[in-house]
Amino acid sequence: PLDNHLAKDERWKETHEIQLNRRNFLQGFCKKYNSKQKHKMNLIRMVSRIFVEEKHKILYCEVPKAGCSNWKRTLMVLNGLAPSTNNISHDAVHYGKWLKRLDSYDLKGIYERLTTYTKVVFVRDPIERLVSAFRDKFEHPNSYYHPVFGKAILRKYRVNASEEALKTGSGTTFKEFVHYLLDSQRPVGMDIHWEQISKLCSPCLINYDFIGKFETLEEDANYFLRLIGAPKELKFPSFKDRHSSDERTTLDVVKQYLQQLSVVERQMTYDFYYLDYLMFNFSRPNVYLNV
Repeated sequence: PLDNHLAKDERWKETHEIQLNRRNFLQGFCKKYNSKQKHKMNLIRMVSRIFVEEKHKILYCEVPKAGCSNWKRTLMVLNGLAPSTNNISHDAVHYGKWLKRLDSYDLKGIYERLTTYTKVVFVRDPIERLVSAFRDKFEHPNSYYHPVFGKAILRKYRVNASEEALKTGSGTTFKEFVHYLLDSQRPVGMDIHWEQISKLCSPCLINYDFIGKFETLEEDANYFLRLIGAPKELKFPSFKDRHSSDERTTLDVVKQYLQQLSVVERQMTYDFYYLDYLMFNFSRPNVYLNV
């Protein structure tokens, strides 16, 4: 459904080529992968992370820690729910119920939109995304992640945990968090902030028209906005959504966190996200694994 004539100028030529390569790569991967797998997945669950923007007919699959807050702000502006992305708070974005999810439609409505709307997903290097999620949820006061995840993690993986730690769930280390992630008998379930993208967005079952990457977030997002005929004055926001004084989760920051893990734990973390690395053609992060 994407109309390339809306972004024909030279500025977007390279971005357009990159986009074609990403889609072709994913389709090629899925062809091989699907021939070996028997997919059985509930449709409603499969589309539960997809947000609908009716005005420009967009389906956006939310991948947390890959620019999703600013994407939701952008969708709200596109939908006429806000005049600008600048003054939309984090809470309004995530708890305001402004945007409809695809699973809120009946089956006919879901199928209709899946086959006719423009489907977009933005992804991020999986281990970088994992570290970003840990920093956000466990290194700042949090009234949900500390009592729900922190307590369970400390109870199971910290030897001689103090009463205070078990009471609040605060102070989880990255190593303890990774022990939880890799444990097949986790004391508490998974969470969308560190769930694999292959499970969140089903990219081998849903044929995405546009695949953006966090590494080139603004360039990709602004190109996509031109392709869908968004108002010219609408630009993808570049501000950091929360904890704006914190250093961004860069390669160097990721290395610091991975130094807390053994070589085996690093390899197992990579293996956990192996499918995401493969399907979105992310380079094997030797830089991370050999820190």
